Amino acid sequence: MVNFIPMGEKMTKNKKLLLIDGNSVSFRAFFAMHNVLDKFVSGDGIHTNALYAFNNMLDIILKDEDPTHALVAFDAGKTTFRTEMFSDYKGTRAKTPPELMEQLPLIQEMLNLRGIKTYQLKNYEADDIIGTMSRKGQSEGMDVTIITGDRDLTQLTTDKVTVRVNVKGVTETEAYTPEHVKEKLGITPEQIIDMKGLMGDTSDHYPGVEKVGEKTAIKLLNEYGSMEGLYEHVDEMRKSKLKEHLINDKDQALLSKKLATINCDAPVELKLGELEYRGDNQEQLIKFYQRMDFKSFLEKMDVDTEEVKEEMADIKFSELNSDAVDKIVNVDKPQTVIVESFGENYHISPIIGLAIESDKEYYSTTDISILENDKLKAWLADDSKEKYVFDNKKTVALLNRYGCEFAGVSFDMLLVSYLLDTNDNKTDIGLVAQNYGHNLPNEEEFYGKGVKKAVPDDDQVLMNFICQKAHIINVLHDTMMAELKKNDQDSLYDEIELPLSNVLASMEIKGVKVDASRLKEMQNDFAGRLSDIEKQIYEEAGEEFNINSPKQLGVILFEKLKLPVIKKTKTGYSTAVDVLEKLKSKSPVVQKILDYRQISKINSTYAVGLQKFIQPDNRIHTIYQQTLTQTGRLSSIEPNLQNIPIRIDEGRQIRKAFVPQSEDWEMFSADYSQVELRVLAHISGDENMQEAFKEDYDIHAHTAMRIFGLDSTDEVTPDMRRKAKATNFGIVYGISDYGLSQNIGITRKEAAQFIDSYFEQYPGVKKYMDDIVKFARENGYVETIMHRRRYLPDIHSKNFNIRNFAQRTAMNTPIQGSAADIIKVAMINMQKKLKEENLKTNLLLQVHDEMIFEAPKSEIPILEKLVPSVMDSAVKLDVPLKVGSAHGYSWYEAK
Repeated sequence: MVNFIPMGEKMTKNKKLLLIDGNSVSFRAFFAMHNVLDKFVSGDGIHTNALYAFNNMLDIILKDEDPTHALVAFDAGKTTFRTEMFSDYKGTRAKTPPELMEQLPLIQEMLNLRGIKTYQLKNYEADDIIGTMSRKGQSEGMDVTIITGDRDLTQLTTDKVTVRVNVKGVTETEAYTPEHVKEKLGITPEQIIDMKGLMGDTSDHYPGVEKVGEKTAIKLLNEYGSMEGLYEHVDEMRKSKLKEHLINDKDQALLSKKLATINCDAPVELKLGELEYRGDNQEQLIKFYQRMDFKSFLEKMDVDTEEVKEEMADIKFSELNSDAVDKIVNVDKPQTVIVESFGENYHISPIIGLAIESDKEYYSTTDISILENDKLKAWLADDSKEKYVFDNKKTVALLNRYGCEFAGVSFDMLLVSYLLDTNDNKTDIGLVAQNYGHNLPNEEEFYGKGVKKAVPDDDQVLMNFICQKAHIINVLHDTMMAELKKNDQDSLYDEIELPLSNVLASMEIKGVKVDASRLKEMQNDFAGRLSDIEKQIYEEAGEEFNINSPKQLGVILFEKLKLPVIKKTKTGYSTAVDVLEKLKSKSPVVQKILDYRQISKINSTYAVGLQKFIQPDNRIHTIYQQTLTQTGRLSSIEPNLQNIPIRIDEGRQIRKAFVPQSEDWEMFSADYSQVELRVLAHISGDENMQEAFKEDYDIHAHTAMRIFGLDSTDEVTPDMRRKAKATNFGIVYGISDYGLSQNIGITRKEAAQFIDSYFEQYPGVKKYMDDIVKFARENGYVETIMHRRRYLPDIHSKNFNIRNFAQRTAMNTPIQGSAADIIKVAMINMQKKLKEENLKTNLLLQVHDEMIFEAPKSEIPILEKLVPSVMDSAVKLDVPLKVGSAHGYSWYEAK
């Protein structure tokens, strides 16, 4: 007997119809989890990533909408009444990936098991089925919600019909009502088809009017009401290129409107009564989830199956004592180590438990005195004893505080997870486990959060939890390492990320000495300056007020001083930095406010803020986040030492507080010159750019000479060089003509010409940009020269802004990521060299393209030759790497 969950009181509620655009949502689901395609494969070898994401979305939508009726509509095929009207309709669409094609029947099967009807209609699209059924539902007084990844369906919105459009993956949506359409687009839902007719659709591949985009179309519709109204008055328009295009392209505009119009009267042979949502067929759905290996969905159903029971089973473990240590040290197989701490900052938080998996036996303890066992200490430090961990850097730092060295790690699950998908940089082992379909509580689930966060009173519960962690690491080792090898990322892991984790651990443990008295002097100095600026602002304003209150400041600037209003917010006038920058010339008080804010921020964040991070050894021990950024760059927290401003004097002054460990030592810094542009020259293969670097020209002056058509760099003015520099670095980040115009203060048209001229002079760069975007579209990711991979699920987005951002990311990531790889290799090689040369010098900090050391004065001459030679040779490029260095008593003097 089929076991359907009864709807109970739901039938007494207002009827609500849920309509889902099956093809659109399936497509987005597939690309939202394209980065984990190989992780989601059933026992039969069928990919399940889209199926998994679709079902996740379904759980959320069913809970949010609580429908009484539901339908998922699918396309019946590529041939429809629209292709009869226009044979090239959707003609440029890429073929549906076979990995998605194989999942579409499974999605329909799953939907039926979840009590939701599916439907497709020959010669019509899913849009037409949804349009027709939404009108039927509305006519019966039902509230209707449509779920889609296609903004075209927003034309269906009415007072009774809401269209929720996927905006991020498939789990987040933006709800379109008639009011929201008007607010966002400035037109009514009915006018959307007119807009599409005028502008065309590159995704569906039908033409509109030449040179008419969304803004122009909306402007015309606001003036003329509809396309037909526009063409009734087109002859009255003043002569212009727009009028010419409108007249020439009238036929294709009218055709495009027909193509864009959803048929709300399609011959759908469905009655609303057939769409009653009956809930899950539990019995069959359990079998389906088991077949698909969807353990997390089985857990949500709270089904007591053998498979789930096995996942949830407690780990049998013994006490980690001296007898256990005697067994552990004699095992030759890889063993897993968990060192559990409690607190955000592991440089000060205590170890609360240990667990070791050894030859399928688990040992655990909360008695940290076991770390005093000499045999265990020797085993932990033995590089020949292979070990698995979750976070090597953290483990090294924690054990160091308890007098133990740690070596021999071959598998760091955190680093491997990060390399496999930088979008999915989970720093919690529970989240990584869940991502692979295994049940392990994450830190918040186990310890709680906020004021409720606490270590369990029962030691057995804690020890079982950390043994579970060790178990998950063992279970996933082979799978994750195989994925790494398949992606050709094993060298990146073995030769860069894993060795680097030890270098970073050493840097964190050493820390950097900070002169607290110097910071206090700056604090007092800044306070005095702020007091003076405050008085000047009050004099200009004619009264005292709270400068830090945007509301009060807005009243002073825009009501009392009558400055022009640039932007308004929901709460009043905007006093953001970009607004104040535009008002600087209008009143001297504005610059004083900007100065006040700048100094106030530097004072609170650094002069005052850094003092609380100084430990009893007079050093700051920052934490380097190795798995945060999607480009591979390192970042630092607790505190962030990479963001100390250097372009303003007040920021640079902060560096005076960073000093070496002794009076007879100095700080030494070395940084790469224009490393990202050198990487661009290498990967683009552009001959002109490569020549500039090989001949050691000033690259910005050289670029200016080329794009301004000069005979030599001697003719380049400072302003020309400034503009060329902004263009050079802007190109690296895929800058638009608008972005460049804002950066260098020229018109958008001039900026577009500037970029065109740039690409004419550096054709290899243009080819690289085009090729890398094409590669990203075809493969869903881009790579650095070291095969660091970044997935770009939005590269196929229908939303122009989202797709455009993904394209810029595709251009930039190989450049910025390769630069990050280079500095990492340099850090690893530098640390090795310092040991080989038996130098006392310590590598202390890494800030983007710069390394900062402390060294005895006697070793400075050695470093001046050694550091640049090591950094220059970190990676072999087609152009030379260039390194600059400096030294002095403080970090300030070493710049």
